[in-house]
Amino acid sequence: MAVFLRKLLRIGKLPRELRTEVQAEGILFISEYVAVTRRFRGAVPGLRSAGSIASYVGALVLTRERVLGTLSSVPKLAGRTIDVRWDAPQAGAVTATLDEHGLTLDVDVAAVDPRCSGDLSLHYKERIPADVLAALPRTTLAFDVPPEFVFRAVGVPFHP
Repeated sequence: MAVFLRKLLRIGKLPRELRTEVQAEGILFISEYVAVTRRFRGAVPGLRSAGSIASYVGALVLTRERVLGTLSSVPKLAGRTIDVRWDAPQAGAVTATLDEHGLTLDVDVAAVDPRCSGDLSLHYKERIPADVLAALPRTTLAFDVPPEFVFRAVGVPFHP
C-alpha cells in the first residue's frame, strides 16, 4: 500500500527539470520510487543515536556524464544526495558504491563536520543490471558534502 500511495502522490518521482537535464546527458539507467534505507549510529549536535534506521523514497539515475540520486518526502520536491560527474576528482568524505544491489553512500560524518561522530549510510535498493554496471566508467566514487547533508539525513536542524 505504501508504494501505491507514493506513486499516487508522485513522491519519489524525478522532478521534471532534473529529468530534462539527465535526458540530454544520455540515460544509462533510471529508476524512480526507489526504496532508500538510511542507517545512522553516532552523534550530531541535537541527536545521539545507538543505531537508527529510517526508510525514504527517491530516484536513481546513471547517465553518460554523472550519477544522480534524490530523496523525496513531498510531491514535486527532491533533495539531491549524490550528483557527481564520472570524471570528477575522487576524494571526499562520502564513498558511493554501485553494484547489483543498488547504490550505497557511506559517509564519514566526522570528516564532514568535526562536531559529529559515527556512521551514516544511505542504500538505494534497486537492482542495477550487470550490463549497465559494465558500461559505467567506475563503480565507486568519492566526493564531499556540506555539513547540512548529515544534519538533514538524520533529521536534525542545521546550525552553523
